[in-house]
Amino acid sequence: MADIPKMEIPDSVRQMAEKNIEQARAAYGQVLDMVQKSQETFGRSSEAVTGAALDLQSKVMRFTQENLEANFRLATELARARDPKDFFEIQSRHAQVQMTNYALQAQELGRLMAEAAQKSQPRR
Repeated sequence: MADIPKMEIPDSVRQMAEKNIEQARAAYGQVLDMVQKSQETFGRSSEAVTGAALDLQSKVMRFTQENLEANFRLATELARARDPKDFFEIQSRHAQVQMTNYALQAQELGRLMAEAAQKSQPRR
């Protein structure tokens, strides 16, 4: 059987991908700043928002940031992949790590929601 030639991703394609990722990261940073400022304004202006709700909102925002940053790191790594094998190994590793992170985040949010519900119960 003849050897199958190894397919490599050209440097110019990887460089272009990295540049696009950095531009997307910069745009994401601007949007994130606006969201954080609006959250702060909402939190200061609304007396109806409880401390538990603000804690939950803050945690969701932090998890969103962490997950987006992980995806930017993934995109950067994928842009540097030399061949399809490397590409799929990077993607698989990322998926495994993120599934663990998502499970931990879901547990934390569930705990915070239970605490918020308990605090909102009328006292007897």
